Amino acid sequence: MKIKHLLFYALIPVVIVSCSKNGGDNFTFTPPPVADTAGTGSATAPVTITVGSDAPQQDNTKDNSNMLFGNPTNATVNFSANPDNYLINQGYYIESYSNSRLEPNWVSWHLDNSNLGSTSRTDSFAAYAGLPTGWVAVQSNSYVAATYGFDRGHNCPSADRNSSTAANKSTFLMTNMIPQAPQNNQQTWGNLENYLRSLVTGQGKEIYIIMGSYGTGGTGSLGPFSKIGPLNVNVPSNVWKVAVVLTVGDGDIARVDANTRVIAVNTPNINTINKDWTQYITTMADIESKGGVSLLSVLPKTLHDALAAKKDAGI
Repeated sequence: MKIKHLLFYALIPVVIVSCSKNGGDNFTFTPPPVADTAGTGSATAPVTITVGSDAPQQDNTKDNSNMLFGNPTNATVNFSANPDNYLINQGYYIESYSNSRLEPNWVSWHLDNSNLGSTSRTDSFAAYAGLPTGWVAVQSNSYVAATYGFDRGHNCPSADRNSSTAANKSTFLMTNMIPQAPQNNQQTWGNLENYLRSLVTGQGKEIYIIMGSYGTGGTGSLGPFSKIGPLNVNVPSNVWKVAVVLTVGDGDIARVDANTRVIAVNTPNINTINKDWTQYITTMADIESKGGVSLLSVLPKTLHDALAAKKDAGI
């Protein structure tokens, strides 16, 4: 990101700054405190986050890139034309963000052993400063479970990005969060996330993952809500994930065939949910229909359709 672009966001509390994977300077910028938008009556302290040199290169035609298998909603960087389908490259993952819902539509990332390290969870929840000027940034305290009964639920999980402090901090941006019922977040999705990481660490797999949400209205620990907090952040009705599981190797798109394992899960955003994620296995076609997305769109149609119709057997 060029310095002139950083200055453009000088009045917003957090800046993500990219650097080359092949080395070079890491540029950082710390903006001043800004007026509170979360209703707490105080200024928000500035936070500087630098995207580290371990961030994947983002040529999305190359193996291990975060959006190798396609753009599920044809999101674009033209925020004025597509304010509810705004493409954001966070270095460690890519997302489509909705300015009206104040949350991601979907987040896409690649997972292999290089992403898993020993960095401790940073818990550095922060607003994202890279939103277009005039947009309201969801703050770290715009909604918390103690007040509204919903977790700040990661899309790209913290534990999928602990190769460095920069990688882990990137997952705590509020643009990576949705209001998620605590049992849904901590148990059902936590168990699925642990399972996927076990395939990487124990079975020699690499995984392309897309997580998203849709609808309005969920039930957290304090009852049902459609929108929460002073900013009226949308509470999704459903949370979904699709994971393409491959044995570690090269030429990833070419290696996908009708026998490739695709795990598709779609859960209601409720606190009475079963902790067993396999109870919510569905087909990719079902998620595409209900969520309004087109998944694995780079694949030939016949192959896409075959994979979309498959229902995984679970663990």
